[in-house]
Amino acid sequence: MFEKVLISDDLGSINQGVVTVLDSLAIKNVHQVQYCDDAYLKIKKASMDQEPFDLLITDLSFVSDHRDQIYSSGEALVKALKQEYPELKIIVYSVEDRLQRVRTLVNNYNANAYVCKGRRGLIELGKAITSVYDNHSYLSPQVERALSPKSNLEIDDYDVELIRLLSLGLSQEQIGTHLKSKNISPNSLSSIEKRLNKLRIQFKANNAIHLVAIVKDLGLI
Repeated sequence: MFEKVLISDDLGSINQGVVTVLDSLAIKNVHQVQYCDDAYLKIKKASMDQEPFDLLITDLSFVSDHRDQIYSSGEALVKALKQEYPELKIIVYSVEDRLQRVRTLVNNYNANAYVCKGRRGLIELGKAITSVYDNHSYLSPQVERALSPKSNLEIDDYDVELIRLLSLGLSQEQIGTHLKSKNISPNSLSSIEKRLNKLRIQFKANNAIHLVAIVKDLGLI
């Protein structure tokens, strides 16, 4: 089983629950931090000292305070650590259950497991730790669809952003202006109209409002 584990969560009560799970698996060398930057620095130092961590369990959302952070979210932390320490196993433990975000963390950033906090969260975390140790991935049941090969989930980050802006009540013209301000392409009115029409057909939506509702129900935004 894992010999050295780091927990990164800004809530001490959550950390304690995770420690209990680790203890039940006979993992005793457990360290805790409440900031993503501290997690990054601790992992970096441990690697330099040739006493690396085997596993990181991290939340995604951290409440901001007076302290400036380079890594303000667990997502940014996972991305950075997996680039520098690809052998490090990482389990995301979060209340976030949006499928698109799960897909990004697993497919793009190579997180090894994604566990949703909840009534069965700690039970699932125990299963995830065992699975990851055996070189298998793990997803909580409520987000398993995130990696489904079905075409209705095959939309990219650009599509998600379009639908998110649509859900905020922006017109296609306003969406175009927003995309241009963020240097996101394509941003022409005709391109946006074509993409939204394609998404309406793909999701069998009657109109823009119906499209937003369907995509929200799927947990993509």
